[in-house]
Amino acid sequence: MALNRNHSEGGGVIVNNSESILMNYEHIEMTFHDMEHMPEAFKGTKKGSVFMTPYRVIFVSKGKDAMQSFMMPFYLMKECEIKQPVFGANYIKGVVKAEAGGGWEGSATFKMTFSAGGAIEFGQRMLQVASQASRGEVPNGAYGYSYMPNGGYTFPPLATNGVYPPPPPSGYPYPPPPPELYPGPPMDGAMGYMQLPPPPYPGPMEPPAAGPDLPTTPAAEAKAAEAAASAYYNPGNPHNVYMPMDQPPPPPYFPPEDKKTQ
Repeated sequence: MALNRNHSEGGGVIVNNSESILMNYEHIEMTFHDMEHMPEAFKGTKKGSVFMTPYRVIFVSKGKDAMQSFMMPFYLMKECEIKQPVFGANYIKGVVKAEAGGGWEGSATFKMTFSAGGAIEFGQRMLQVASQASRGEVPNGAYGYSYMPNGGYTFPPLATNGVYPPPPPSGYPYPPPPPELYPGPPMDGAMGYMQLPPPPYPGPMEPPAAGPDLPTTPAAEAKAAEAAASAYYNPGNPHNVYMPMDQPPPPPYFPPEDKKTQ
């Protein structure tokens, strides 16, 4: 948790180029309790706007308050609850711990009141995003809690429709890869990937010409088809085809005589 690190002179919020604003609300009131040594910036009620990124919650106050911005990373927050009192606006309550060099020390209980609504939507989304962020380790410098002169992007004050454009691609904070990592196409005459062309297409095959001794009558063609259907092919001896011999016709049928005529 850091104090006065994420605001601009125009009242906007400053985040890393790798972050995006997932949700934001205006008309927020922030109060802090349960601090051993409460600095002047934490006293009283703060009014402003709240922003959610994939890694943290940022509060930006309005006016000339001593607390211009207040950032709470998810991994330093605990015991967060959504409260719905009978009288008064809904609010989110939780405990946040200070980080080293964040401008204050110890821990504090915060109360974030949504005067114009949105506490349930913001709280449910915050718990979901915080659960996703807790599944991985926090890399050093991943969230940029220190000042960001070269790697930060300033979002202007809240737009009328509540939607922010994505950060410009020119502010990509990571160094470009070395040129030998992704080489370009090979130069003329240089060795590269080669693919042999396919063999020439021979064209459509012509049907074989019928021999002079092949049968051409319908009866002969039917006989040949019957013989081919009854032929046997042995894969072990592909050069020979076994065909059954012609069977003699069955004997004529004589019906039995009636016993009365015997």
